[in-house]
Amino acid sequence: MELTRRDALAALAATGSAVGGGVLAGRYGAPTAESAPESEPTHSSASLSTPLLDLLDGVAEVLYPSDVEGRRAFVETYVLGRIDDRPSYRAGMDEAAAQLDALARDWEDAAYATLDVETRDRLLRGIGVETADPVPDGTLTERVRFYLVNDLLFAFYASPTGGRLVGIENPIGHPGGIESYQRESMSDAAATPGEQADDG
Repeated sequence: MELTRRDALAALAATGSAVGGGVLAGRYGAPTAESAPESEPTHSSASLSTPLLDLLDGVAEVLYPSDVEGRRAFVETYVLGRIDDRPSYRAGMDEAAAQLDALARDWEDAAYATLDVETRDRLLRGIGVETADPVPDGTLTERVRFYLVNDLLFAFYASPTGGRLVGIENPIGHPGGIESYQRESMSDAAATPGEQADDG
């Protein structure tokens, strides 16, 4: 099954992000996310560097089922929506990604994104990300869990296509019958990023 940019927009809507009518235009139409606090400057045109997108896509490849297609475009659209007008969140993500990459270079002598998926998985498990609490200003492991792992997991589970792939016919935010409410709740699968973040 293929993850699409529309799936990413649905996941963004589940975080409480505002999705505008022209959302598919321009730079994939990344929507405006929650407003940053008034004390912070805002930026209306978010972008991802290729190295950052490569790393995020590499993390997503570890987290998502191997038969998923369209992963990179899905990740790009979702993350652009999450960081737009949220400079402190963007800074936290940048720092967590840079430190994860530095760790990969130290342990494996290569950038994280260039490692094979098994090595990337082993590296994340090696620093305890699998069991870490998501803390935005915590240890490296906690920040990787907060900014990279949890957000990408939530994006997957909250999208219509991703929800179907893991057996959730109607993810939260999408209509469905009584059977959809008797299945695993989103809170059991991944914490809502909007509930975790304290910067907007």
